[in-house]
Amino acid sequence: MANSDFFERVYEVVRQVPVGKVTSYGAIAKYLGTPRSSRAVGYAMNAAHAHLDVPAQRVVNRNGLLTGKHHFPGTHLMQQLLESEGLIIQKDQVQNFDAVFWDPMLELSLDQ
Repeated sequence: MANSDFFERVYEVVRQVPVGKVTSYGAIAKYLGTPRSSRAVGYAMNAAHAHLDVPAQRVVNRNGLLTGKHHFPGTHLMQQLLESEGLIIQKDQVQNFDAVFWDPMLELSLDQ
């Protein structure tokens, strides 16, 4: 599969993450049927800034860490965007992670 096709499939999932929720690279990879491609999901998020309709700030690592923060302009933009959605971030980590985690395997049908 070409990267652009995979990236677009990732973006389709990320566009559906609700305001005030986060998901993880691994959860997206698993949903897409490629559970070992978390890193490729990360590459897609790094390239997402050209797509203003992709809320890349809502994708964090499996522990809720803002591992992609360096790919956002400014010093703390990823954190600021998440906080503006009502999330609490401390030491680059989403607080109450389990409560705000959005799992595409549970929330989306697999036939999209």
